[in-house]
Amino acid sequence: MSTTICQVMGFLVASLGVGGSIMATAMDTWSTQDLYDNPVTAVFQYQGLWRSCVRQSSGFTECRPYFTILGLPAMFQAVRALMIVGIVLGILGLLVCIFALKCIRIGSMEDTAKANMTLTSGIMFIVAGLCAITGVSVFANMLVTNFWMSTTNMYQGMQNVQNRYTFGSALFVGWVAGGLALVGGIMMCLACKGLIPEDSRYKAVSYNASGRNISYRTGPYKVGSGYEADPKSRKGTGYEEAPRSEDGRRSYPSKYDYV
Repeated sequence: MSTTICQVMGFLVASLGVGGSIMATAMDTWSTQDLYDNPVTAVFQYQGLWRSCVRQSSGFTECRPYFTILGLPAMFQAVRALMIVGIVLGILGLLVCIFALKCIRIGSMEDTAKANMTLTSGIMFIVAGLCAITGVSVFANMLVTNFWMSTTNMYQGMQNVQNRYTFGSALFVGWVAGGLALVGGIMMCLACKGLIPEDSRYKAVSYNASGRNISYRTGPYKVGSGYEADPKSRKGTGYEEAPRSEDGRRSYPSKYDYV
């Protein structure tokens, strides 16, 4: 029962993480204009991964998409790629996890197959969460670098200083979504251990003796493993067991005994 609960909870948490990653990628508030030095302004700017927007004091908002990727920084394009890869892996992990749920029986699927599918989906969720966290962190590092560069230029009295941008709400959504996907993947990996059948965990081969071991003796040496053959099973024409001497050795008749 605990395995099923862990698996279902991992699926739900990972679903929230994947949904949050999709939401964060589509949001336009990855970076917002810093209004610390200018709290009253007629124009408020904010940017996302796909377009930049301007909101006027009258409430009118105009957004302009990035028509080309050639003019964008390399790190910006890397953030896009990381978020897309995380979303794709997360969706694939959800599809695999649906068929791997223990409470859903599809045909004659064995528990071993469900365990492997659960582990696969868990790894996908973990990688998707790491991609989301890494992408958001890289974008945040870009914002911090540009923020302090703009602040330094402002204090030096340079003209035509560009607007400073700070963290937007999409960054926090991305961090939380990546963490949820990561936790969901870990829970799925833990649930995989409980789905493995007991008989397949420890596979051992036992060898049992099917009969008695016969000791072969040649000359004065005694070779054997502690088991004596049944004398009654020794049947044959002209076969007679040789008498034993006092020291336990067999004495065989010589050619002079028949004279």
